[in-house]
Amino acid sequence: MSSASSMVDWDLAGRTARRLVNAGPQTTREEAAAVVAELHEAAATAVAHVEELTGLRPVPGGAVPEVVVVDRPGWADANARGMAALLDPLVEKLAERQEARPGALATAIGSRATGLQAGGLLAFLSSRVLGQYEIFGTGGRLLLVAPNIVATERKLGVDPSDFRLWVCLHEVTHQLQFTGVPWLADYVETQIAEFVAATDLSPDVLRERLQDVLRGVADAVRGGDGDGEAEGLMALVRDPRQRAVLDRVTAVMSLVEGHAEYVMDGVGPDVVPSVRTLRKRFAQRRKGRGPIDRVLRRLLGLEQKMKQYADGRHFVGGVVELAGMEGFNRVWQGPENLPLIDELTAPDRWVERVLGRPALPA
Repeated sequence: MSSASSMVDWDLAGRTARRLVNAGPQTTREEAAAVVAELHEAAATAVAHVEELTGLRPVPGGAVPEVVVVDRPGWADANARGMAALLDPLVEKLAERQEARPGALATAIGSRATGLQAGGLLAFLSSRVLGQYEIFGTGGRLLLVAPNIVATERKLGVDPSDFRLWVCLHEVTHQLQFTGVPWLADYVETQIAEFVAATDLSPDVLRERLQDVLRGVADAVRGGDGDGEAEGLMALVRDPRQRAVLDRVTAVMSLVEGHAEYVMDGVGPDVVPSVRTLRKRFAQRRKGRGPIDRVLRRLLGLEQKMKQYADGRHFVGGVVELAGMEGFNRVWQGPENLPLIDELTAPDRWVERVLGRPALPA
């Protein structure tokens, strides 16, 4: 999985996450099999609802994404592989630009240390993610993390079938975004490559900064306040050119997350009878509970993730209100139509820039 010059030993990260992760809620074998079957059914059912509401369709002739129901270790393994497939080639190119490259022993020691820390991070996140559409490393798969879905529906005290379909609506929206808009994944990958290209730091220095952030995570778990790392992974970013790229990435990810949020509520009670209850209780879940959880959210940048949901949802809802779904769907026509970061909170600016004038829905 990891190359010799890898910044992170992703094999070790995956093994570490497997060792640290908690299995999740107790279920019988029969209950687990029923959950897996219902999640597959809900994912298939969600496709038609998302297509009807959004107007998005997969590109004709494209590969049909695989739906995989996984446990927490399975999610951690998948993400370790995906991160390796995305980042290792970029770090290799970065290393080739340096005049002096570190020796094999120094690289191996550094990547193992970061691999251990990354494994702890994957273990933490693996208990919180409900679902994910994989963009990198697999050619596109829809992952549904069964123990987390079951744990959350039990904690919230909501109807399990409604909640499972509701989660699938969100993840299937991501699936249709990337299968219906062929340039979108390439755009995101290009932005990440530009982000790496904009740095003049060596891979070793980047690794040290990454280790600093991951050490902050460990300190928080042991009871530290983590205030010095309030930016989380943003602390790795120093170059103004990288900040500009990060603004573009934040804008596009806010768009896709906000669009999915809009859809999972927009289908209405005819599709998910308890949708309003789900939204109310799920919003409380996202606030985080204890002080350590709040610190970890800051350290890992999850507070920024919550802001993406809110800003993106505001943008999508605002544009649809001004221009209808057909007008909003102009966003998918090309990178030039993606929202600028300051348009997320001012959707009328996007409407004016892209559509020329605010057009009310018919």
